[in-house]
Amino acid sequence: MPDRVTEAAVLDALRKIEDPDLHRDIVSLGFIKDMKIDGGKVSFTIEMTTPACPVREKFQAEARAHVSQIPGVGSVDVRMTSQVRPSQSEIKNQLIPGVRNVVPVASGKGGVGKSTVSANLAVALAQMGARVGLMDADIYGPSIPMIMGVTEGPEIVDDRRIIPPAQNGVKIISMGFFLQEKEAVIWRGPMLIQMIRQFLGDVEWGDLDYLVVDLPPGTGDIQLSLCQTIPLTGAVIVSTPQDVALKVAQKAIALFQKLNCPVLGIIENMSHYVCRKCGERDDIFGSGGARRAAVDLDVPFLGDIPLATEIRTSADDGRPILLSDPDSPYAKAFLHAAENVAAQISIQNMSGAAPVKITF
Repeated sequence: MPDRVTEAAVLDALRKIEDPDLHRDIVSLGFIKDMKIDGGKVSFTIEMTTPACPVREKFQAEARAHVSQIPGVGSVDVRMTSQVRPSQSEIKNQLIPGVRNVVPVASGKGGVGKSTVSANLAVALAQMGARVGLMDADIYGPSIPMIMGVTEGPEIVDDRRIIPPAQNGVKIISMGFFLQEKEAVIWRGPMLIQMIRQFLGDVEWGDLDYLVVDLPPGTGDIQLSLCQTIPLTGAVIVSTPQDVALKVAQKAIALFQKLNCPVLGIIENMSHYVCRKCGERDDIFGSGGARRAAVDLDVPFLGDIPLATEIRTSADDGRPILLSDPDSPYAKAFLHAAENVAAQISIQNMSGAAPVKITF
C-alpha cells in the first residue's frame, strides 16, 4: 500500500526554504496557500510579499524538489503569486484607502538625478507586476511628465476628483500638468500643504501596491508637509558618490529619521562611467561613497546606477531606459535597485512596525 501523503509532511518539507530577506521559513511567514493533496498529487501556492522578488524561480524549484522527496508523492504543482503587504495606518486608510505603501524618493541636493531614478523605479516595479503610482511633488521643477512621456493631463470630474493619466503601467500626477510652459511656482508653506493633500486625497489612485513620490531636493516644506500629512512606509535616498553630495544626503536621512519615517536605503546614482569606445571605467564623481555612507549610517545600500548618456537621452525622449533599452546594463541596474526597494518594504511591513504620523 503506497504511503499516504499528509499536509503536515508537505509543510515540514517546505520549512527548509528560508526567505533571504526576512530570515524565516516560508511556512512560518504564511506564504503557503491553497494546498491540495489528491493521492500522490500535491499542489499549493507560494504567495510572495512582492512581485519584485528575485528568488521566485528559486523558491519554486526548491519547493518542488523538497516535496517530491516525500514518500508517496508522484507530482508537485507549485504556483507562484504575490500579495504586497500594506503599511498599517488609520490615517492612510482614510486618505488613500487603496494605496498599500507610500515611498518618497529624496535627495539632499539637486542635480543627482532623483527624478530619473524615481521614474525608472516606478516603471521597474510596474514591469514586475505591481500596481504603481508616481506622484511628482517637486513643484518647483516638475519633470516627471517629460521623463515618462505623458502628453495628456489628468481628467477632473465632479469639480474635484482627479483621474490621473497612466503611462507605461504607472498612474501619474504632477504639478507640471497644471502649469503653463515656462510658468514659475511661487508658493509658501500653507499652499504646499494643500497641494500635497490634494495630490493624495483628491486623486483617484485606486488600488496601488506602491505610490512612489518624487520629492524636491533638500529638506524643506514639501518633505515636512508629506510627513505631517500621512505616514510613509519608508524613504529612498538618492546621492552621487562625491563627498559634498553624501554630506547633504546624510542631512536628508537625518530628517526622515527625526520624523520617524524609516529610511529604506541609499541609491548611488552616476556611480561610474564606462567609455563606449575603449571600455575603460572612469569614476568621475568618486567611487563607492554611498555604499560606505550606508554602512556608516546603518541603512541598506540599494544599488548603484552608472552615469550614461543613454539614461539621459531616454529621459529627455520620454522613454525611461527600462523601456527604451530593457536589456542594457543600465536598465538592469534600475531593476536590481527596484528589487531591493521592494525587499526593504516587505521587511518593514512584515516586522509589524506601524508608521507614525508626525505633528508639530
